[in-house]
Order: sequence, then structure tokens, then C-alpha cells
Amino acid sequence: MGNQRKIIHVDMDCFYAAVEMRDFPEYQNVPLAVGGDGPRSVLSTCNYQARQFGVRSAMPAIKAKQLCPNLKIVHGRMDVYKETSKHIREIFSRYTDLIEPLSLDEAFLDVTDATMCQGSATLIAEKIRADIYNELNLTASAGIAPNKFLAKIASDENKPNGQCVITPDKVANFVEQLSLKKIPGIGPKTFEKLNRHGYATCADIRQSDIRTLQNIVGKFANSLYLKSHGVDNRALEVSRQRKSLAIETTLMKDLSTQEECQRVIDSLFQKLQQRLAPHSNREIIRQGVKLKFADFNQTTVETQSNDCQEILFSSLLSKAYGRANKRGVRLVGLTLGFADAPSESHQLQLSL
Repeated sequence: MGNQRKIIHVDMDCFYAAVEMRDFPEYQNVPLAVGGDGPRSVLSTCNYQARQFGVRSAMPAIKAKQLCPNLKIVHGRMDVYKETSKHIREIFSRYTDLIEPLSLDEAFLDVTDATMCQGSATLIAEKIRADIYNELNLTASAGIAPNKFLAKIASDENKPNGQCVITPDKVANFVEQLSLKKIPGIGPKTFEKLNRHGYATCADIRQSDIRTLQNIVGKFANSLYLKSHGVDNRALEVSRQRKSLAIETTLMKDLSTQEECQRVIDSLFQKLQQRLAPHSNREIIRQGVKLKFADFNQTTVETQSNDCQEILFSSLLSKAYGRANKRGVRLVGLTLGFADAPSESHQLQLSL
């Protein structure tokens, strides 16, 4: 069992809607959806209050309004969601470099060789979810399993704000009872088709054989047969090695002086050094300071550098703060840029 993989699937809970509810407290206890409200608009997502009325993502706004007349529909703020997603990904990278993002709000993480939390995937998932909540005031759900297919299904089991662990010894039992509806790739039509032939769960598929299944679902038969036995050998499609390292904090109260910003930089610098430790083999090529002002406009000042120097961040802050024009500062961030690693070490890292 030494080579048993440990995969975590992290899925944010109704992500866009959750960001809106966090930023605008008046939305917290009302049925809320993100999308357009024009005659042909479709919803991107909705909160759990709206789901109780049968409202779903990808539903036409008109239909959603019929199901839930009090539904509040707001336009999405993609720049905010992307920024938040970047922070979430940065949290992932504290625990592993093997990350496969699926969208802004979900990703697979391979923590097979992770050393944090005594190498426990369950504890790592708990820690990631706690970091997301403490730093972004958002909740995430997680699935932990020996492969991607099971981890993705598991992350849906205890939503919202929960996690589900499928240990190797529980795989057979878990999969056996699984409805085919839950298998990625099986839409309503395929499910109906399988149903007509007497297949409703993975246990039914196990009783069958690939040739028979090919007549029903064609090329998908092989994958379906393997999944019904809990087998999925796909590796993570890992994105490129990171080009930079960033840390930032959104403040409870806007700052009104450069000195206050400097105090924030002092504490961020300590954390940045901790996060830099696992990347000590990388060559630093630049440093930067980012400020976001009370009106949500932001500025970044960067300079070439070959080391992580606190004094340099202070002089960059001075330049960035000079652009405040009496605006308060609501976010302070530090960034480091890395040189591209030589290709051999890049490949080495991906094959770990």
C-alpha cells in the first residue's frame, strides 16, 4: 500500500454567491443568484436559500424567478472572483505543488508525498478549509480519496462546509452503492439509457461486461467499468511551476498612514519568508508591493531584486503610498517573482 495515492478535491460552496454574501451582508439571508436578469439570461450560481426553491446554476433567470419570486439576482464581479481564486490557489500551494485547477472554485491536489500535518490528507484538507475560512471568510468542501474520480464525488457528500474521506479499505463498499447519476460524464440522457437496460448503480455495472456496455454507452464503457470498481489511474494535470509567490491581507479597517501600512508589511514579511522556505532552490528576480485603496482601485510597484529584502519592500511601499491621494488603504500585499527554472529541474519536480 506504500504507493497508494492521496488526492483531495476542494470545491468552494456556491462560490460567486458566497463572495457576494460576504461582501454585501444584506444578501446573507435572502435567496441570491449571480447572473443577468434580462429575458435571455442564465444564472451562474445561486446560494443555498435559493436552492431550496429548486433554483439551480445554468437555469434561465426567468424560470428561476417563477420558482422563487423573491430571488435577488446580482451581476457577477469576475475580477473579484479571480482575485479570490488566486488567494485560494496560493493557500493550496502551501501544502503541495501538485495542483490541478478545474475552474476558479475547484481543484484537485495530490498530497501523496506531502509532509505537513504528519502527511495526513484528512488533516491537510481540514487545514486548507480552515485557512480559506480564516483568510477569506468563505467555506469550502473537500473529498479525500485514493483517486480523482472518488475525491470529486466525495467532496459533494457533506456540502456545504464539510468533508468526506474514502479510505482505501472503504472504496469497494462506497462505490458499490453509488448511483450512476453521480459519475462525471453521465448526464440525464445517458443515465436514462442505462436505466432502461437495468443499470442504476455501480454494483449493476460490475455484474455486466465491457462488450455489453459498449452497445449502450460506446467508448465510455471502459472508463465506466473501471470506475464502477473504484479504479481511476489518471494523474493530476499539473500546471506549470509557479512564477511568483504572493501574500496579501485585506484589512478590517482602512489604513490612513504610510506608517500603518509599514506595520502590516512587517508582519506580512515574516509570513512571506515562511512560505518562501519550500522554494529556497528558486532564483528570485523581482519584488513588489501592492496596495488596494478604499475605492477598490489598486496599484503595484515592482523592482528587480535577487533576494527577499525587507528594506526594499519599505521603499516600494513609499512609492505605492505616494499614489494614495488621501484614499484609505484596504489591502496590502507583497510579491516575489522567480526566474524560470532550468527545464531538467522543472521536469524533475513534476515527476515527484
